[in-house]
Amino acid sequence: MATLQKIRNHGVILLVIVGLAMLAFILGDFLNSGSSFFNRSREYVGTIQGHKVHYTDWEAAKEQLTEVYKIETGRTDQDEDMASQINNQVWNMMAMDWTLRAECEKIGMDVTADELSELCIGKNPHQLIRQRRAFCDENGQFSSENLVRFLHSLEQEAENEEQAANLKQAKTYWMYWENATRLTRMQEKYTGLLQQLITANNIDAKYQFIANQTSVDARYIMQPYSAIADSTVSVKEVDMKKIYNQRKQLYKQTPNRSVDYISFAIVPSEEDFQNAEAEMKALEQELQSTEDVALVVNPNSDVMYDGRNYSEATIPAAYKDFAFGAGAHKDAFMPLTFDNGIYRMARLVECGYNMPDSVQLRVVAEGQDEQEPLWYTEAMLPQNIAEKAFTAKKGEQFTVAQGMGELTLECVDIAKSSPRVKIAMLERKVDPSSKTYSILYNKAKQFIVANPTEEQFRAAAENEGMPMHPAYNMDKNQYKIGQLKQSRPIVRWAFEAKEGDISDVYECGDQFIIAILTEASDGDYRRMSEVEGELRALAIRDKKAEQMIANLSAAKTLEEAAQLAASEIQTAEGINMGGSVFGNAGMEPAVVGVAFATAQGQLSAPVKGEQGVYMLIPGAQNAAAAEQDDAAMIQQMNMRYSYSLPYQAISYLQDKADIEDNRSNFQ
Repeated sequence: MATLQKIRNHGVILLVIVGLAMLAFILGDFLNSGSSFFNRSREYVGTIQGHKVHYTDWEAAKEQLTEVYKIETGRTDQDEDMASQINNQVWNMMAMDWTLRAECEKIGMDVTADELSELCIGKNPHQLIRQRRAFCDENGQFSSENLVRFLHSLEQEAENEEQAANLKQAKTYWMYWENATRLTRMQEKYTGLLQQLITANNIDAKYQFIANQTSVDARYIMQPYSAIADSTVSVKEVDMKKIYNQRKQLYKQTPNRSVDYISFAIVPSEEDFQNAEAEMKALEQELQSTEDVALVVNPNSDVMYDGRNYSEATIPAAYKDFAFGAGAHKDAFMPLTFDNGIYRMARLVECGYNMPDSVQLRVVAEGQDEQEPLWYTEAMLPQNIAEKAFTAKKGEQFTVAQGMGELTLECVDIAKSSPRVKIAMLERKVDPSSKTYSILYNKAKQFIVANPTEEQFRAAAENEGMPMHPAYNMDKNQYKIGQLKQSRPIVRWAFEAKEGDISDVYECGDQFIIAILTEASDGDYRRMSEVEGELRALAIRDKKAEQMIANLSAAKTLEEAAQLAASEIQTAEGINMGGSVFGNAGMEPAVVGVAFATAQGQLSAPVKGEQGVYMLIPGAQNAAAAEQDDAAMIQQMNMRYSYSLPYQAISYLQDKADIEDNRSNFQ
């Protein structure tokens, strides 16, 4: 009872404690669930016109384009350059798709299912479909039969895992080009509509005709800007700022970073070479005596033994004299040698036999016209085809497995034969050991510890004779810096660091890299300091022009102007009103304008040009005899618009689109 009374006496305090505990529980639960909510924002690669691009959709699109690249190029590997190209191409296609889709929805424009079907599998498919190698015949021409055969193959049932993989790749390939055709057609329809709306008229044609037909000759002098030394011209910051504001649109940018970096080459030590030599020597006797060279070579060599037949033209140069020399015989052995960082030895497995240099093959397809045969060397063919093709007789047909089906080929002709050998090559390129790797890595780490500031870092690099390599204007999405392999982590670091920060050690292929962030630019426009050199040069040119114009303004005749400018009088002939070229001086649009604005025989005022300051006296304007044809001129002008308008329209849409690019968070 005493305990209960104590609880009653402290009831208010307990209520507060319990209330706080419940509040903490509720808040904790909210924050935990909220963290999942907030993390969802990290699942999106970006936003395009309000459409959120989810990470899984992004990855699926990249995988799709990767498969397309494999089929189109015949390559199965993917290096950093290809990965970067795929990354950018997928994003650009997504940006185009959603930006264009938003515009087309406003005006009720679309590509219907029937329209897309006609574009892909109709009587006259779109060029994107017609240009695919997968649908072309042996002459590189589009084949509707090949397209139909390909589409029918998509409906087959896979009988094994290999066929299932091939079927999946084929479907992925088709879906990509079907979507690409839809997007391209939508762009064509949209820009086609704009071309109908933006067209030249009779007034445009009249003025363009006059400009094209009118020309003038002019006598002139030009004082080049180089006549005044740069060192004699004083330029203030206000001068450069004025030019910067005038040209600001030219300095538009996306966020970027610049770094300087030093490298430590990851190279083998002397101990690594000694160990490699000892290991290779231990294999010499085994390679000489073994009955199965593949068991010795393949686990230990950089060059696998696959029973390939080598000719004098195809064997690596290091083995040519050994394999095809006078003393070559079966089981001959080439002792261990060392050259250019590689240890090598070899054994002749077979020799003294001949094989054709090439064979002429033709695909045999039932129900199709006879196809033109083509010549192939052994190296040009897959191994399963080469084995049968180079042992077949002239006129013989043979069948091999190909993808999800079978391929029948005919050996039409056989070229002359030449000697062949089978050779087991045991090669070992000396690579840095883990011990060497650790020593070099620690050396790079110690360099950072000993030089923690930018000033110390640069001074130490100079003392060590280590050049600082610059990398300018890095985009947050780029995969690598220049030719540095696997350097994406440095790009990521640069966008998280502050100017003057020194990076950790990064392994980039065969180098350890340490970088300094020299410039971080996040504004919409490049800063004045970043383009100061260009601004200063333009400001100096303007100051020189002011001096020259003030000096030449006193001239009453062209001869006086020539004397003041220490220049000779020249003649520019056939200056066209519709162009920008002024005689031999090149592109001088301002001077061309003055030539037509100044009365015949009158001396012009000094005019600032691209190369210097000019004064001129135009002659009579000449109008070439020609009949004005407004319809032809309008057609010509519209044709010119048609080349630039599609690109300008799409570029404008994307510039004005609401796009948030967060790809760098996922790379």
